[in-house]
Amino acid sequence: MNPTRTSAPSCIVFPIDVSHFNFKPDIIQLLPSFHDLDLENPYLHLKEFEEVCNTYNDLNCSMNIIRLKLFSFSLKDKAKTWLQNLRSGSIRAWDEMQQQFLKKFFPSHKQTLSKDKSPHSLKKPGKTFYQCWDKYRDLLNTCPHHGFETWRLV
Repeated sequence: MNPTRTSAPSCIVFPIDVSHFNFKPDIIQLLPSFHDLDLENPYLHLKEFEEVCNTYNDLNCSMNIIRLKLFSFSLKDKAKTWLQNLRSGSIRAWDEMQQQFLKKFFPSHKQTLSKDKSPHSLKKPGKTFYQCWDKYRDLLNTCPHHGFETWRLV
């Protein structure tokens, strides 16, 4: 009469050679956390996550496998639930994981909002050049696929 626990298969499919992955638990403490909060930037999370992963070297596994193995440890709360709810066996490579992550946490309506904040709207009275420059750089980092031509950004 007691309920039994069954484990759901993971959305990530690993190659056979993953059994040779030398997991070092200390790296988990270095990973950035993503909770799906309004102020969190998914692009920045991926960038910081990859920086940490790039410091980790395992001769038996590719960087693709290392990133896939460690990514779930960087997600918290709603973001972790999202990962657990992905269709089992749907992710086979790091590029696919990034694509799904950005599709969920940086949808097209957020992209449009970021593009609407044109670089021309950054200069406000009383702001120094450096404050405007920082704001400008933040805007570009928030939406790296902004679509503005280089000449326009200059």
